[in-house]
Amino acid sequence: MPAAISLEVARAELAAGSITSAELTASALQRIADPSGEGARTFTRVLADRAQHLARASDSLRKAGFMRSPLEGLPVSVKDLFDVAGETTTAGSVVLRDTPPAAHDAEAVQRLLSAGAVVVGKTNMTEFAYSGLGLNPHYGTPANPWQRGERRIPGGSSSGAAVAVADGMCVASVGSDTGGSARIPAALCGITGFKPTARRMPGTGLVPLSHSLDAVGVMALDVAGCAAMDAVLSGVSGASEMPRPQRLRQARFAVPTTLVQDGMDAHVAATFQRALQCLSAAGAQLVELAVPEFDELAAINAAGGFSAAESWAWHAELIERSGSGYDPRVISRILRGKDFTARAYLTLQAQRADWQHRVAARLGEFDGWLMPTVPLVAPRIEALEADEAQYFTANAAMLRNPSIVNFMDGCAISLPCHAAGEAPVGLSLAGLPMRDAALLAWATDIERALRATAD
Repeated sequence: MPAAISLEVARAELAAGSITSAELTASALQRIADPSGEGARTFTRVLADRAQHLARASDSLRKAGFMRSPLEGLPVSVKDLFDVAGETTTAGSVVLRDTPPAAHDAEAVQRLLSAGAVVVGKTNMTEFAYSGLGLNPHYGTPANPWQRGERRIPGGSSSGAAVAVADGMCVASVGSDTGGSARIPAALCGITGFKPTARRMPGTGLVPLSHSLDAVGVMALDVAGCAAMDAVLSGVSGASEMPRPQRLRQARFAVPTTLVQDGMDAHVAATFQRALQCLSAAGAQLVELAVPEFDELAAINAAGGFSAAESWAWHAELIERSGSGYDPRVISRILRGKDFTARAYLTLQAQRADWQHRVAARLGEFDGWLMPTVPLVAPRIEALEADEAQYFTANAAMLRNPSIVNFMDGCAISLPCHAAGEAPVGLSLAGLPMRDAALLAWATDIERALRATAD
């Protein structure tokens, strides 16, 4: 892996015999181990021996003419909230590091291994996935690949997952997405991140943040890589399930004017408008649309929402035993759920169902809606570590747009839309629940149009 390469390119090289899985895996492991790189902060556990064994087995199967899936022999990583048999699942925290190793693989990990993927390690993350910034005081924070000397945030909570892909430590990563945890780091690190409709993905064998909002997310360099991962994880792998290119001149996308474009910095605003102009020139019909329901979310979730209530239920006993070991900026948010009453929780469920119905009625006629994934370029790690007010302000800004999709239980993808050399900016295409296949197909065409403009 001389540089970060896409899943499709790596797969083609394996098929052509120009490289072996053992060689791909060795290169990925070398990048992780490079002391001048971010590997030590990107991974909480490197599974080198296991990965090399899996790669050799994959090469033997390929030599015999057998391939289990399009992921056969490809190095991938999994976020350290997924169980890997024989390894302790830390979820980015030190309070779990003495717990017994997992007895079984998470179902998502099982599906990867059954498909022939080579899991090279477990990636770092915000403690217990409870932040969109990616800072981790326990294991360090991997620096964003953009202006690495400035040490900017990678985004979270799947911080290591995004950096691993961007730095060529794997060709794809599995993360989670409760309020943007896959899409935020993808946007900030200049790669592609996909959040599926949650019910399409296996949710067993991982540390939860909020079972009402959690989804298994994937990251790769491009749409094809995310689609290949999604096909295996959702159990619909096969060429017939891969995105089929459509024609953008047949597309009709909403461009919400409510909330999601507020507070953009100058670079994000200019880049977002340039991307919209590109899609319009390619024939897509873009309809600016007020979505007043988006403005309701702050009030609906004012008491902390599902994340606070459901994380408190999971963490209460652990906090009683080991609360002093938590990141203070994480535990403060979990503790908001302590006083969440059953009545408030049932009210929240009813409000969500009503809100989802009204949003679906407003946006259902469109092929999706477009918005900036996040409104800001990645700030510096040091600035957020030093100033708690800046930390929480930046965190709210990063989570605002992506979390709309989780509350909707929809699907969304973040595509890089910046020019080469510029600060990474993500363009989000979002859709209603269970429209994943169509959304990936439209994303394929959007990606093609954006790249043609960049070229």
